Amino acid sequence: MATGRYNLARFDFISIRLAVTCAQTGSLTAAARECNLALAAASRRLKELELAVGIQLFERRTSGLIPTPAAAPLIKSGLEILGSVYELEAALGDLRNGIARHIRLCSSSAAINQFLPPLLARWQSLHPQVQVDVEEQVSGRVLARLHEDRADIGVFVEGPPTPALRTWPFREDELIVVFSNAHPLASSSKRKALAFASLLDEQWISLGSGAAALQAQQQAAVLHGKPLKIRMQLLSFDAVCHMVEANMGIAILPKTAVIPNLRAMRLGSRSLLDSWARRRILLAAATVQSDPLVMELIEFLREPTFAHPV
Repeated sequence: MATGRYNLARFDFISIRLAVTCAQTGSLTAAARECNLALAAASRRLKELELAVGIQLFERRTSGLIPTPAAAPLIKSGLEILGSVYELEAALGDLRNGIARHIRLCSSSAAINQFLPPLLARWQSLHPQVQVDVEEQVSGRVLARLHEDRADIGVFVEGPPTPALRTWPFREDELIVVFSNAHPLASSSKRKALAFASLLDEQWISLGSGAAALQAQQQAAVLHGKPLKIRMQLLSFDAVCHMVEANMGIAILPKTAVIPNLRAMRLGSRSLLDSWARRRILLAAATVQSDPLVMELIEFLREPTFAHPV
């Protein structure tokens, strides 16, 4: 295969996308279809690209295309180029739709399910040119996103350490015990709050690892010298409630978040006597954060909220 100076004219967007798609699918036919090219045209482009770089990029086999080791740098750079082009396309689309700015907000499930939607809707009505991109994570990962500069604002349940971050009060919530109407707890006094220690022989349905509620339960169980009998771990409050309704176990969940489930499903609930069941939810941002618009959103979200009721 010819070598020498690269013919940069062959490094057009379509050929780069074709090469990347070939590597991802292992099929020239599938890649041609994805790139809206005739199969013959796709084959010609791929050969011309290989001639331009002077290296064989793919082995042709009856089972499909296999990238050669030499293809790795081109595929890696090609993905970066495609990502930049797609980001540019999205930015231009935003401008056409009147969106001039994005703010990245990463939040725990507790804040999203209880507080954030009406607040963000109100903010959006006041700032139609700003789009708040929301990512849901457990509280520990919220802080990691801030440290990695992958979020401008974090909303998390107080507990994890916050080095190099500024924090502000956001809201408070309460964890409650949720159980099926078929569970023995449903036939006992509905008004009496429960001590968590009295529930340690129960089977538990919980959220996934890293969830603040689960961490609080595990820490409390350790203090009482007994293991927490977790039967299953799920990804959402709704999924947990469905398993609890089926009497597969009991759960501890944020009160405000599960009120709709308590009303719509065969579920009961009781308060907890333990102090850790009352929690603070905080806002956080990098200490060096100085973007006026980001700070304006933080001031909008933080307590007290009576200046902008929703």
